[in-house]
Amino acid sequence: MRRVILNESSFIAPFNEPARDLRILNKPLWLYQRDVLDRHITEEREVFSGLLLDVPDDAVEQIVYRDNLFFTPAYIDAFVEQAKAGGKAVRAAFNTSDNAFREHALPLSTMFEKSFDTPDLYFADMWYFPNGVTDDVAPLLIDSDSREIGYYWVPSYMAARQGDMTFNVPLRGCLSIESWVHIFIADSVFGLFARGAQAEDRLARDLKYMLKVFWRSLVEFKQVLRNSKLVTVGENCSIDPTAIINGPCVIGDNVTIGPGAVIDNSIIGNNVNVSQGCQVQLSVVGDGCFLPFRASLWMTTLMENSMVAQNTCLQMCVIGRNTFIGAGSTFTDYNLLPVPIRALSGDDVLEDANRDVLGGCVGHNCRIGSGMIVYPARIIESDTVLFASPERRVIARNVNYEDSDHHAHGGATLHERLYPGEGENINASW
Repeated sequence: MRRVILNESSFIAPFNEPARDLRILNKPLWLYQRDVLDRHITEEREVFSGLLLDVPDDAVEQIVYRDNLFFTPAYIDAFVEQAKAGGKAVRAAFNTSDNAFREHALPLSTMFEKSFDTPDLYFADMWYFPNGVTDDVAPLLIDSDSREIGYYWVPSYMAARQGDMTFNVPLRGCLSIESWVHIFIADSVFGLFARGAQAEDRLARDLKYMLKVFWRSLVEFKQVLRNSKLVTVGENCSIDPTAIINGPCVIGDNVTIGPGAVIDNSIIGNNVNVSQGCQVQLSVVGDGCFLPFRASLWMTTLMENSMVAQNTCLQMCVIGRNTFIGAGSTFTDYNLLPVPIRALSGDDVLEDANRDVLGGCVGHNCRIGSGMIVYPARIIESDTVLFASPERRVIARNVNYEDSDHHAHGGATLHERLYPGEGENINASW
């Protein structure tokens, strides 16, 4: 089957890069898509105009999708299997009765096309054509098989709304990456939470697999979540015996994990250093990252070659590549007053993020000073430098590159502009 990739060149704030080049589950999205679809594909084409009209019209079986789509292996397998079984052209569709789609994929998105005939039906930019492109396309709904999983508990003294906060976690998920919030959803909810749910589901229904897991625990003298069936460790790793690693967890090659570190249901890339006393829970740590002692990540994404200094806490955040976050900084994730948390949508408009708690986002090649406090859902554009000072220690609004503190200290000669915005002159002087 041929794969045809529709290019989507729109930049994602604050990274100033298209979605295909951003990392999801520690892989560039284009590579992740290729790996997930690889077993179904024999040929590949790319349509740089991004238009379905420009897809090759020869009579061959092909799957066509936009390159900002994130989809899980279980979703794409079900889509291909059901599309082939039907033997006719179909387009991926979702219904608002699907809790995972309504709560997580639809907010902040502009690329899901609403059906004129069925108000609750939305289409994604993914098609299957068994014999060449045609206008006669039927919707194909794939049940996400979502389940409600708690992730946060709010005591009564903090807010009018208290009790468990939950995610609707899909075992088969598809998401359009149009906002940094969608990266958080893809990594944490559709990625790590879903992986944990799949592991629990398999243990519950597959007796043979369950016995293998328990037998491995007995042989290795480890708890169930810590045995090698659920924790994958790469080559040439140094892991202190006092570190706690709970699966499902993937640790790459050449990783160092220090004494007392705790890693729980996370992905740790290659050449990562997690130092003494660090906490990494439900997070993705990209290749080459460094966490000095007592740094904490919870449901957070670090793209490659970034550093989070000691005593800094990141909750529900997304951090770009080659970025430094100073010591003792805190990215808050909860509005003390009961007002909606707003984030930038696919149209670069502030909209309700449909999240009760949400951290912040920092772009690529940023330098953030020590002791900063960042309010929920605030973003800091790529190539920005923020000095901690009496005038600026609390980030209460989005920060653009023009607001960077380094412009007053030599500009581009001291900190190079590597990720200009769409249509921006990289040689502009500030």
